[in-house]
Amino acid sequence: MTTPPTVPALDFTGERFTPECVREIWYEHWARYAFALEFAQGKRVLDAACGEGFGSALLARRAREVTGVDISVQAVAHAQARYGGAANLRYVQGDCTRLDLPPASFDLIVSIETLEHVEAQEAMVAGFARVLADDGVFIVSSPDKRTYTDLSGFRNEFHVRELYREELLALLKTHFPEVRLYGQKLLFQSAIWSVDDDASAAGIAAATAESAADGSTLVKSGLQYDPLYFIAVCSRRPLQGLPQLALFGDRAESVYQHYNHEVRKNIAAGGRIAELEAQVDELRAEIGRLKGEAKP
Repeated sequence: MTTPPTVPALDFTGERFTPECVREIWYEHWARYAFALEFAQGKRVLDAACGEGFGSALLARRAREVTGVDISVQAVAHAQARYGGAANLRYVQGDCTRLDLPPASFDLIVSIETLEHVEAQEAMVAGFARVLADDGVFIVSSPDKRTYTDLSGFRNEFHVRELYREELLALLKTHFPEVRLYGQKLLFQSAIWSVDDDASAAGIAAATAESAADGSTLVKSGLQYDPLYFIAVCSRRPLQGLPQLALFGDRAESVYQHYNHEVRKNIAAGGRIAELEAQVDELRAEIGRLKGEAKP
């Protein structure tokens, strides 16, 4: 998706993601919507707190219809101007803690990084439950307060109420008895995948994951990391056929390319520093020699 030349990018203030952001934040936000996209086929979708609008536009590629709602008049106007050309996509201004929408009017509700921005979280989740069809699915993402804030020491000025894992689950299970919790974090991984066309027919497992402990030859099954964010898939009915692992990336490998660029730059700087240090040593030696010759 590219920006039409007549529609300027929405200013990035730190409160709302924009597609012009790069590296980690780009990966994090696009991965969430790419994950939700798998649930959107033929569905009536609500993108709650849609922000800049890119996620709603992505979901509209598969959904029957998508409604993007955001409290910001500026964000809604921008989203409509930038992405509103699709017949099955609309953007409206509204408060997600007080939804003015008919009951059971959506099959899928997506709320990406919204919970932590509002104090009235119970009212918001209750509103989502009201406008969601009985057999619908609610997907919500939110940072883990333990890793995002407590362990890092970082404070996001736009977050008014972050949740720990147990608090998030308690909030969601009040209205959704079925909750499947996923962790999200940008990882450095070595990926191995089958390139054979008949891999599934040959009985090859869909995915495996292993993690090594620091300074040890011990390898454990699973991704042994503390999530930075949680993504919860919620429903009133049993959830079936959900993935154990979802991967997302860009073919340009932008984060890895930036990493390699910085490494090469640091290596080059280190080499130049070594050259300068050698020159300084030579000059010191020459000064010492000249002082020795100057003595009577």
